Amino acid sequence: MKHCTRALLLICDGMGDRPVLEKGGRTPIEAAKTPNLDKLAASGVSGIMDPIAPGIRAGSDTAHLALLGYDPYKVYPGRGPFEAMGIGMEVLGGDVALRCNFSTVDDDMNVIDRRAGRIKEGTKDLVSALSGLVIDGVKCFVKESIEHRAALVLRGVGLSGEITDADPHEEGEHVHLSEAKDPNNEAAVRTAAVINKFVVASHDLLKDHPVNVERIAQKLPPANILLPRGAGLAPHLGSFEDKYHITAGCVVEVGLLKGIGRYLNMDVADIPGSTGGVDTDMPAVINAAIESLGQHVFVLCNIKAPDLAGHDGNFDQKVAMVEGIDAAIAPLLALSTEETLIVLTADHATPVAVMDHSGDSVPIVMAGVGVPVDDVSAFGERVSATGGLCRIRGLDVMPIITNLIVQQEKLSPEAQQARHTHRRSCAVTSCSRPGSWACRKANSSWDSRTRSARLWRISRVLSRRPARAWIGSSRRPSTCWKSARSTR
Repeated sequence: MKHCTRALLLICDGMGDRPVLEKGGRTPIEAAKTPNLDKLAASGVSGIMDPIAPGIRAGSDTAHLALLGYDPYKVYPGRGPFEAMGIGMEVLGGDVALRCNFSTVDDDMNVIDRRAGRIKEGTKDLVSALSGLVIDGVKCFVKESIEHRAALVLRGVGLSGEITDADPHEEGEHVHLSEAKDPNNEAAVRTAAVINKFVVASHDLLKDHPVNVERIAQKLPPANILLPRGAGLAPHLGSFEDKYHITAGCVVEVGLLKGIGRYLNMDVADIPGSTGGVDTDMPAVINAAIESLGQHVFVLCNIKAPDLAGHDGNFDQKVAMVEGIDAAIAPLLALSTEETLIVLTADHATPVAVMDHSGDSVPIVMAGVGVPVDDVSAFGERVSATGGLCRIRGLDVMPIITNLIVQQEKLSPEAQQARHTHRRSCAVTSCSRPGSWACRKANSSWDSRTRSARLWRISRVLSRRPARAWIGSSRRPSTCWKSARSTR
């Protein structure tokens, strides 16, 4: 009997959405023509996923950490270190790294365009005017990324990542002053002061830069300031291979995700034709992922384009991006019958009506040899909710994948040792069940009402569960219970 021996986790960035009344009450996925996505759903098991938890807005970084099995509440250092590492910057112990946007501001430092018209050319020249600045004894290293993105690394004595963002995250807002999250943290106060001086210096150096003089002449928004955000110290995540005992490839477009891959010691690929924008070569990304599957047991792949259309509030463009992904994944349909598990989902929703990330659930499908097939025959936010995976979290994805590709160890003496290690630091006296409700309640902010509600839900599920075995969580959407009752 055959089973899947390798897995591809394809993340369609920001693809989830909400129904748009003006478009017939459909989401972009529902409005798009997606024969290949529908075939994948028909040959596998579907569900919906909360990248972090129901209603929690995820960033691409926190969502990808969760999808790879790393709890962002425990290991997330801020986005900056990932962005910097992903574009090839050196981040040493004690350095503070931040991600940045080239932006457009007016003379009063009000943000007009957070992405400077998604500038594509000239950023390397702009960076050369900034990198190497020394402010209060702290050296500032800057490097350009894709389009308007860049990263900043601060190197000096007594720095901290516990500061607020200078980027206001909204157009029409005044550039923020970075502040220490704790006013008594001298290192954070010092770091915030350096950031504020750097932001002012960036505007002084860039506003009359030849690149921006040319952009103004072309009636394009000038990239006349660099706005940092997401400060953090370099994290210690350990190796993905050590965690799961499988080799891993990383085929992604943007520096942020390359940085996560490098921190996890994954084999990060370069993709010819990839731009990280809506003009990216999607088939090239998929082909690179297939090539990586020839060398690794697990491959993470990300296509950025749907997220960009969502941020721009462009429904029709997002439909086009979904259809582009659908066309690009055609070769994966054959792989799903050849012992390769295909897992396709989004890292978060970016509704065009919101023009930002939301806490909505996103559809997910898993297809491959030996995967139980449910009754879902299409892919989308609503139809996938009726599938056999039910409703899961991002942290559930890797355990399900390693189980399906038979790369998961059973409980063993080593696992018992891990439990012993957990008990020494657990708030529950003599805890014998890491992850139990009592353990979670003592080690988190869950209250007794939350626990009682969850236990009530479990008892309800056990009393009403159909005979059919489901892969995912017992938290099935209400739409599933209709089919469950109809089978009795």
